[in-house]
Amino acid sequence: MNTKVLFENKIGMDYQKYLDLFKRQIDEPNLDDELEMKRFEIKKLNLQRTLRLEKHFAPSEELIKVISSIQSPQTWLALTESWCGDSAQNLPIIAKAAALNTKINLRIIPRDENLEIMDQYLTNGSRSIPKLVVFDDKNNELFRWGPRPTEAQNLFSKLKSEGLDKPEINKQLHLWYGKNGGKEVEKELILLLKNANVNLN
Repeated sequence: MNTKVLFENKIGMDYQKYLDLFKRQIDEPNLDDELEMKRFEIKKLNLQRTLRLEKHFAPSEELIKVISSIQSPQTWLALTESWCGDSAQNLPIIAKAAALNTKINLRIIPRDENLEIMDQYLTNGSRSIPKLVVFDDKNNELFRWGPRPTEAQNLFSKLKSEGLDKPEINKQLHLWYGKNGGKEVEKELILLLKNANVNLN
C-alpha cells in the first residue's frame, strides 16, 4: 500500500479511541479468543504502564518549543498493539508530543490487522513495534522512529547476547523504562523533529 492509498483510506484511529479500545479489551475480554486470553495479563500490565506515563510524563520546555515551531500540517502514523510492552512505554510519550500542536494528526494503526502497512516499515526485517512514521502535508515521509530508544535497544541486545531468557530481558528492559520515564524517547523525537525542520526550510 503506497502513501497515497494510505492517506486516501484515512486509516487508523486517534489516541483517545485507541485508549478506549485498550481499556475495553481489559474490561470486556473476548473469552472465546484463546490468543486474546493468553495476552490478557500482559495487556492489563501494559495498560497500567500506559496510564502511569499518562499521569507522570510532562513534556520538557525544549520539546514544547520544537513541536510548537511546526507550521505546516503533519501526520504521525504509529503502528502498535496493546500487547506490546515497548508500545506501552513509548506510545504515551509520542501521543503527548503530538498533542502539543494542533497541526499534528496522530493516527494509531493496529499492526496485526494491517500487515501490508507494517511490512513497509520493518526494522532489520522484523515487524517490530511501536513504529512511528511522520509525513508532511504533501504525504512525503520526514522520518521514522522505533521500536525503542537507542539506549533501550542497546540494553536489549546486550542482555540477549548474554543468553538471558525473554522474561528476564523484559524485566530488565522495563526497569530501564521505569527509571528513564520517557525522557530518552523525548530526546530522540526532538532531534528527529529538528532535523526534519531543517530539511523543510
